[in-house]
Parts: sequence; structure tokens; C-alpha cells
Amino acid sequence: MRSPAMRTLRSRSVSMLTLLAAGALVAGCSSAGTAGTSTAGDKASDPVKVGLVYSRSGLLAAYGKQYEEGFKAGLAYATHGTDKAGGHPIEVTEQDDAGDPAKAVAATKTLVGKGYKIIAGTTDSGVALQMAPLAAQNKVLYVSGPAATDAVTGVNAYTFRSGRQSYQDTLTAGSLLGDPRGKKVTVLAQNSAFGQANVAAVKAVLGAKGAKVESVLAPPSATDLTPFARQAKAGKPDLVFVAWAGATAPALWTALDQQGVLDAGKVVTGLAGTASYPIFGSAGSKVSFLAHYFPGAGGGNPVEKAMLDGITKAGGTPDLFSPDGFTAAQMIVHAIESGSATDTSAMVKALEGWSFDGPKGKEQIRAEDHALLQPMFTAKLKGTGAAAQPQLVSDVPSAAVAPPVKKAVG
Repeated sequence: MRSPAMRTLRSRSVSMLTLLAAGALVAGCSSAGTAGTSTAGDKASDPVKVGLVYSRSGLLAAYGKQYEEGFKAGLAYATHGTDKAGGHPIEVTEQDDAGDPAKAVAATKTLVGKGYKIIAGTTDSGVALQMAPLAAQNKVLYVSGPAATDAVTGVNAYTFRSGRQSYQDTLTAGSLLGDPRGKKVTVLAQNSAFGQANVAAVKAVLGAKGAKVESVLAPPSATDLTPFARQAKAGKPDLVFVAWAGATAPALWTALDQQGVLDAGKVVTGLAGTASYPIFGSAGSKVSFLAHYFPGAGGGNPVEKAMLDGITKAGGTPDLFSPDGFTAAQMIVHAIESGSATDTSAMVKALEGWSFDGPKGKEQIRAEDHALLQPMFTAKLKGTGAAAQPQLVSDVPSAAVAPPVKKAVG
């Protein structure tokens, strides 16, 4: 999903953009009067079909792989290795959305048309906002993945999320500032939809708490970033909030280091996946990171250990979005065991308000709007290049980064 600077390989994956949700009733599905029914019975021997729609290819394939590996480990953990919930065998069908909303919608329509009552996945915010309406229109359970757009929370009664949302990222960054009242925050970003969305987010979150928020926006095509680094320093901010994506990121961090920005005050950005660690170079040790997750961030709690072991034993590599897949599997198994294999309303009711131990620690699904309340983390990088590794600085309690309650879903 995305940290303010490097969360994704592409800005749309977890940016705070609010895309218009669209979608039609699934072609070939039952009429509105029977949309909540299933073609299968609810006998213990009947399988539960789960559709996993994610980026197996495309620009977000690396993140999709993390999610899928986490999901498999989570399913094994939650079912005690049986792949059954409430006596029902769970059959998972994977579909590649390639980060394309149209492909995701087509795949979801096909799955729902075949009687699938549970859909999970997508690393892309734009994709999630297209899939959520389908869940409501066809009364199926949808558990969104790493997509971080705040718009998924509270969008409808049938949509949940297994990852964090952008508001939680921003509040985590704010924890590094302390009391924001009277503080000056400069958002350093590209003058793009992603950069402008991050400026708006910081203003909405930290500005509302009394911080004075300004911005320095560079053209996305700019390669000489020294002038923008100087401009950020000249404002003498208490905190520089960096939201940057793309191939010029190494040049940006070099410029910030050379111009003394990293020594003049606190600079914070998001910690992305392990592949991003080397791009900070020698500047990495001077940067403060907000973190959704990195291996070990959970303090080695039993659930995190199960996730790490499960992914590793299967030949995968735990990373940023592993918990999103793992948690999705936990949620789905709980929904089936405590609700019903075919009754979506019962599954929804089972998930609302549910508290559980996840890889990150204690988590809870807020009943009012289905926000996933969870701890966040701050970190520092130690070492450079391929040797760079994150070290935990602090756990940020879920209550401290809880997004505001949206209008109750219904």
C-alpha cells in the first residue's frame, strides 16, 4: 500500500486519492431479490469458495506477491493446517488484476456469477474503490487488501479491510512531531496528484491539530532536486514530511543530505518494502520512518512468528504487505466459523467489532465503519546499501492512530 514517500511502485497504489467508485450488478447473477442467496447449501461438507483478486503481474506485482504469500500462511494458521473453517473446505481461486480496475471488476463479476460469496485482495486503491460497490450490489463479503485509500473505510456494509489506511500513516508521522500545535510542517513532494494528495492529507490531519502546513512541490520531471532541498530547508520547519515516488528518489535523498536538510531538523517518510532500503544511501540513518510493517516489527509475538515461519517455509520472503494477506485469511476464517458459509449478513455481523491477535499485535475491526484499528510503528535504518535494515524505534498504539469514525455503514 503506500508510505508518504515510497509506499508503492506507483503513486496510485495507496495514494490518498479518492477515485469515483463505479460498478454494475454482476451480469448473469441472481436478481436483486435473491442476491443474498447461494447456489450451495450450508452443509459442513460444502466447500466455501473464496476469490483472491490481486496484482500477480503489472507494476504492483511485487506487493501482490507479498499479499498472496501472507494469505496462504494466514489460511494455514487460522485453519490449523486443515484449510477448513466450520467443517467447510475452503477453496481459493486466484485472479490477476494487474493493477487494472477494469480487469479486477471483470474477474470479480465472473467469480460472483459462479456463486462466490467471499472476495479478497487488491493492492491498488483505485481497484478497491471499483470492487467495493460490487460487494454491496451483490451482497458478497469483500475484504480489501493493502489498498490504503481512506475511502474504503465505511464505504458500505459488505466491505472490510485487512491493511492500514492513509490516515493511520499520517497520524504515525505526526507522532514523530509531538504536539503539533504551533509547529511548522513542510511537505516535500512532486507536483502530481500523489504529491498534492499528501499535502492535503497532512493539512487535514496535522493542520487540524494546530500545525502550520506548507509545501514544496517539484515537477515530476525534475532531475536536479537541489533547489527544492534548499527551499525546504529555508523555511526552517520543525518537520519535513517527504512524499516521493519514482526513479528520482535516490537523487532526492542525496540532495537533502548534501544541503543539510537532514541535519537541520526532523525528516520523516514512509518505510516501504525491503527493496527500497538501499535507495536512501548514507542518508538513511538520518531519516525517521513511519512504518506499517517490517519483519520483526511485531516484537516476535506468536502470530507474527507463525506468519514469518509459514511464509519462509513455503519459499517466500516476508515483507511490507505480508500481514495484509495473513490478516485477510484470519478474517475470512472467523467470518465462516462464527457466521455462516453462505449467509453474507451473518459473516458481516461476525466481523463487526471483532478483536484478535494479528501479526502486528492486537487489532480490532471497528463496528461502526469497519476501520481496522491496529498499531503502527516508527523506525530507523541501520547500514547502507544491501546491508540496510530497519530497527524499531517505537510502537504507536492503535488508539493513537485511529482514523475518525465515518458515518455508520448500513
